[in-house]
Amino acid sequence: MRLILISGLLVLSAALTAFSVSTLHLFAPERDEIPLVLGTSALWLLFGLAWWLLRRVNGRAVVALILAGSALIGGAAMVGPPNTSTDSARYAWDGIVQNNGISPYAFTPADARLDSLRPDWLFPAPQTTAAGTEVCIGERIARARTTDGDLLCSALNRTAVPTIYPPASEIFFAGVRFLTGPGPAYWPLQLAGLLLSLGTTVMLLVGMRRRGLDERNAALWAWCPLVATEAVTNSHVDMLGVIFVVAAVFLVSTRKVWRGGIMLGIAIGTKLIPVLAAPALLKRGGWRMVAASVLSFALLYVPYVLATGIGVLGYLPGYLSEEGYQDGSRFALVSLVAPGSSAIIVAGVILAVVAVLVILTTDQNRPWVGQLVMIGATLLVLSPRYPWYALLLLPFVALSGRWEWLLVPMALTLRLLVPNPELTRVSIAIAVIVIVAVSLRRAGPGVLKRMRHPFVFTQSSSA
Repeated sequence: MRLILISGLLVLSAALTAFSVSTLHLFAPERDEIPLVLGTSALWLLFGLAWWLLRRVNGRAVVALILAGSALIGGAAMVGPPNTSTDSARYAWDGIVQNNGISPYAFTPADARLDSLRPDWLFPAPQTTAAGTEVCIGERIARARTTDGDLLCSALNRTAVPTIYPPASEIFFAGVRFLTGPGPAYWPLQLAGLLLSLGTTVMLLVGMRRRGLDERNAALWAWCPLVATEAVTNSHVDMLGVIFVVAAVFLVSTRKVWRGGIMLGIAIGTKLIPVLAAPALLKRGGWRMVAASVLSFALLYVPYVLATGIGVLGYLPGYLSEEGYQDGSRFALVSLVAPGSSAIIVAGVILAVVAVLVILTTDQNRPWVGQLVMIGATLLVLSPRYPWYALLLLPFVALSGRWEWLLVPMALTLRLLVPNPELTRVSIAIAVIVIVAVSLRRAGPGVLKRMRHPFVFTQSSSA
């Protein structure tokens, strides 16, 4: 009966995922976020209930259910175009220009010299109204201007700036478009995201079995609504970084430091954020892991630096300013006690302390708890408005079994769907309170004493 119930919940989750993807989005001029919030909440509820039931299932059925659910929900996430982000349109364009021998860091999408490369699904032709005015038609289509001053209808965001993505991402974009050409719209990247998410599910299951971890917790990754929506529907390249980070963790924790360092360098070369996984690995990885990571990261940049020079920085500096990280306005909770630019200093101090504690106290045979804390704390402090950054957190939720950290992606998802500063602060504060309370309960008696003397307890546990 329990297997039937779980199977039914997974089918229902897949059906609701398909319905949400095909009918609910954030692109209408007068959008109503309530249906999307309700649909997303229902998906998280179904996910939680299915995982709770799975905890009472044993045997081979566990692996079969996890894999089947991952494939079913992920496949359902492909039934419609991206519904909360336009980033994958930029991914497609970057791949198209690279396959025509052009560096994505060298030209903006609005550059008139690239007119001949524009596919209609990314750059539909302007329509002329009865009054003779040119307009752009389509909910995902924005108005822009080419460098010649002509109207440019585009599915891309930020058409006036070069790309922001590091080289591993750009190689991935080029590879996908090399296989499909410029014609197909969103499904090639969605399929790539599905395959990467399934690959991560398999990697987690294998790694957890070899290390004696509870395989049932792999469902915390495989069935999570964030994976379906952000890795598949919206095809965020963060998914590529996730699979390389998971590989790095398993390699370094089994003393395959050089190979793990290479995997970590590639992950960082995807979107920089995976560097947060490094502190928990430093005691075992040491200089060899750092050297391998830096070398692989640098080698990825070589062809782009040769083609573009300093332009490989792309729009990264402008992006950080745009997102409010230079003046401190983006930090939801920190800005309450440290307004303005002082929030940057306070946030930096908090994260530095967390990093030191992670380095000192992490069990090198099981580093995922330290990585969970480092990544999760960073997301809570920086409070980005993009929930797909939390994809990096989810494998470590699964490996550690610490479900309470799922409140982080839930809070960030709410921030995206309902961009209200006060609601954001409340949701992130609730996440902090619950995580701290549950973590203290997990730690058991004497936790505060152990926290005051990390050196002593680290040495005794190692002995």
